[in-house]
Amino acid sequence: MQTPIVYIVDDDPEVLAATHRLLTSAGTSVAAFPSARHFLESYDYRGSGCLVLDLAMPGLSGLELQRALMEREAPLSIVFLTGRGDIRACAEAMKGGAIDFLGKPVDEGDLLTAVKQALAQAETMRQERSARASAESALAELTARERQVLTQVVAGRLNKQIAADLGTVEKTIKFHRGNLMKKLGVRSVAQLVRLVQRAGAPVAAPES
Repeated sequence: MQTPIVYIVDDDPEVLAATHRLLTSAGTSVAAFPSARHFLESYDYRGSGCLVLDLAMPGLSGLELQRALMEREAPLSIVFLTGRGDIRACAEAMKGGAIDFLGKPVDEGDLLTAVKQALAQAETMRQERSARASAESALAELTARERQVLTQVVAGRLNKQIAADLGTVEKTIKFHRGNLMKKLGVRSVAQLVRLVQRAGAPVAAPES
């Protein structure tokens, strides 16, 4: 697992340098960028970490960068810094999942606390992303018939109901059901449903 990195993006060189010194002295791995464009050109979307992000910058603003990262599902938590109070921008940033919205000059203790929270959230995001990828990979190994059976099993249908829908016999459904659960490494329908949910696939409500 890669070491989480705290990325700093700020067009003010003094703020950029001071924030870099503070976070480095706290023992974190830090990478600093003078603009959102420079950051996007370097970030590879694989490692987890957090972003200490200036709100108002020439070119791509902090909020625009946040939206771009959300669209690309980047596993980064964001702490915003701003030199002016902007309630509307703060609301948009927090709605987009930002950890905090701090004013400049920032209190060092507040920033370190926010970064700690952001790194914890980023690790949770990384674990969820890894679990989803693993679940998607496992589901991709199923045959077309096994996927048909899976869809009906997680919907709560009985073997005889599935057999009738698919035009086969219950014994065959039992075979496919046992085989797909073995492939996926699950022992119960509850575990099967959780795996499907981790993969991001919709799960139908059980039939009454």
